[in-house]
Order: sequence, then C-alpha cells, then structure tokens
Amino acid sequence: MAGILPPNPNDPRVIRTRQLILDAFVRQLNIMDFNSITVGDITKAATINRTTFYAHFQDKYALFEAFLLDAFTNMVLHKVDAKGPLTEKTLQELIVALCNYHENSHRCFKRYDSVALLLEENIKLHLEKLILQLISGSAAATDSKPLATAATLLSWSLYGVTYRWNLEGRSESSSELAERVMPLITGGFPMSPQ
Repeated sequence: MAGILPPNPNDPRVIRTRQLILDAFVRQLNIMDFNSITVGDITKAATINRTTFYAHFQDKYALFEAFLLDAFTNMVLHKVDAKGPLTEKTLQELIVALCNYHENSHRCFKRYDSVALLLEENIKLHLEKLILQLISGSAAATDSKPLATAATLLSWSLYGVTYRWNLEGRSESSSELAERVMPLITGGFPMSPQ
C-alpha cells in the first residue's frame, strides 16, 4: 500500500467511515469472541472493503485500541477535571467512573474474559497518564520519578479494586465502593507498630 496517503481525520466522510467501522466492530464484539473476529468480519458488517479498513486502522488490534480509548475518554476522562488537582473527590469520581467502565465493558463483549487482559493493559496505561497529570499539577516536587511511581501505584490500585468489584458481582454500588476504599488510598492502612 505504498503511495497511499492516510485519510484526512477532519474530513466528514472519513469521520463517518471510521464511526461505521467502530460500530461494526462493536456489533461483532456482541456476537463473537474478540479472538475469532477477523478484519473480513468487520468489513462485511461495515459494508466497506479491506483497503478502506486498512486506510483507517493497521489491524483489528489497532481498532480495538481506538475503541478502548474512545470508551475510556467518554466514560472516565470526561467524568473528572483532568486539569485540576488530585483530590479525594477526584479519586472517588475515578473509582465510580472505572466501575461504570467495567460494568459497560462487561455487557459489551460476548466473552469479556477474552479481552480482559487487553482492557487491563489499556486502562492502566491511560489511567496512569491521567493520574500523573493530576499529581503533577498539585505537587511541588521537582523530581518526576516519585510522582511517576505514585501514579503507577494509584492507577493499578484503582484498576484492581474496580476490576475485582466487577468480577465479584458488584455487590455494592460504585459510590459505596469509593467510600469504603478512600481511607485505604489516603493512608488508612492498618499497620503493625513494629
């Protein structure tokens, strides 16, 4: 495909075609396991040819990543003030948003377990970037390494607790989970005095 220019992302036709591909992909995820879906399945459902697909996405994994980023942006990033400081309220909003993300993702995929690892990797990466941005905006530290470590620790913790909440059947509301977890996140671990 040498010599083919990438589509203009601002062209309304390109935007519609990209959305058509994403919608077809979501429909396929509702009826098929992710690993079973082929580019041919997606192009057939989107009523486009393979060349058009490849003009927009490198492969089904790139499509999946774009889908996850769109979902993460809509369900998590838009729920918090990404330019504000990291506060308890922000953390609670993140927990609730992540719970909603897990719940909706679980409903969206025919076999959630087939995409869980891809979801986890993607969410933790974007969540870590967001938390680092929040921490950096509210911290006076000049050394970025401790901030990056804190962002990793916090993002993996938030992901883990919300993933477990979803896996174990969501026995409490997302806001109840956020309230229960906040003391642990903000330094309330019961420690032995040794």
